[in-house]
Amino acid sequence: MTIDDLFVIVLSTVATGATTYALVFPYISSRARAAERQKTFVAPPAQRAIERANGAANRRDQIAQSLKDLEARQKAKHRVPLETRLARAGLPWSRKRFFMASVIVGIVVGILLGAASGNPWFAAGGLFVGTFGLPRWILSYLTKRRINRFIAELPNALDIIVRGIRAGLPVGDCLKIIGSEAAEPVRSEFRAIVEAQVLGMPVADAVGRLPERIPAAEANFFAIVIAVQQQSGGSLSEALGNLSRVLRERRKMKGKITAMSMEAKASAAIIGALPFVVTALVYLTSPRYIAFLWTTNSGMLALAASALWMTIGILVMKKMISFDI
Repeated sequence: MTIDDLFVIVLSTVATGATTYALVFPYISSRARAAERQKTFVAPPAQRAIERANGAANRRDQIAQSLKDLEARQKAKHRVPLETRLARAGLPWSRKRFFMASVIVGIVVGILLGAASGNPWFAAGGLFVGTFGLPRWILSYLTKRRINRFIAELPNALDIIVRGIRAGLPVGDCLKIIGSEAAEPVRSEFRAIVEAQVLGMPVADAVGRLPERIPAAEANFFAIVIAVQQQSGGSLSEALGNLSRVLRERRKMKGKITAMSMEAKASAAIIGALPFVVTALVYLTSPRYIAFLWTTNSGMLALAASALWMTIGILVMKKMISFDI
């Protein structure tokens, strides 16, 4: 056998193998693809359960990440600027106007206390309290009242969004309806969300700013639901409907706790007011007898110690009768 004959045999073998591969490979690959598609569409129950578990785990991871992001933002903004506090209270004031009002209130309180007592130290104390204490207490009171109104009205706003989505309206139109027809302060807060959307901000980011203006758990829940729905999809109407029910149940639970703790609050108020009432009655009946408390050094020392212990007792009682839901 010569080299030419061997070369011809090798070429014939390669050509035969290539022809056979070209004819048989499409049939084999089509059967493999069909088997793969069959496994995809008709997966065994165990595999489907594993896929569902993996999907639920991914969804939980996304929710946990959203919660971590919101918590990080809240920690980063722990020190709230005065402008934000004024906005939370619903006051369209500037920083300068608030400081001017604080100074005016401090001067008025100082003059009244100084005229009533005739003591310059009382006037100085009234000036300090009226300038730095009373305005901020009023601001905190207005903020708390506005947040409570928002929490009471938020479930109704969520119900409007749910009904609008089920009727075929987009989320933006539902937010516009709330921003024009809901009660305050929900109307103004949702109007701010709509205005942010008009400027080109996504819905999740616009709603994510709501907890900054309304520092309440309910506003956080609403922002989390919108953020998770934007990231992972799902039925927004069902999620908001469940959230509305949860908020109503939280409100009912808070009302029950308030009713059950009213007796303890009344007892704490009576115990806290008793020393002041006794002091006032003794001063009305025997002013020279009780005047030693603020005319002598030992009396002023006893009065300061009593005020310290009274403050500690009031704070302890307040801690005992306060419940977070």
